[in-house]
Amino acid sequence: MSTLGRAAEDSAFVRTYTLTRGRTRPRHLLSLETVLDAGPGRPGPAQAEECEQILTLCRARRRSVVELAGRLGRPVTAVKVLVSDLLDADALVVPVAAPYAASGTDTDAGPSTQLLAALSAGLKRKWPDAVAFPQAG
Repeated sequence: MSTLGRAAEDSAFVRTYTLTRGRTRPRHLLSLETVLDAGPGRPGPAQAEECEQILTLCRARRRSVVELAGRLGRPVTAVKVLVSDLLDADALVVPVAAPYAASGTDTDAGPSTQLLAALSAGLKRKWPDAVAFPQAG
């Protein structure tokens, strides 16, 4: 590798180190697939310019951690640290989708009887010789 190429590589490493202020682990448990949305808070004044870019991307639409890393051209670990900072500031949120569609007018967040019946029929088709669990409701 040429001296110029090595210097550019070292510069990128130093930039990432300063970007995260030397931190290598985020405070929040984030997977590559964690989806993020813009929140009501604002990042602190000492945040990196990449934090503003992350917020701009997430305001346009929900983004995953790995998509943010790709769009910023930064290592995933560094993006996770920045995202963690933004989560602490409430500038980003992890949207929680309703686990079940509401059935009719009842919004009790439980599965509908139609969903349970379809699940039961599918399981019986997949494993017709299965023995029922004796304590199942």
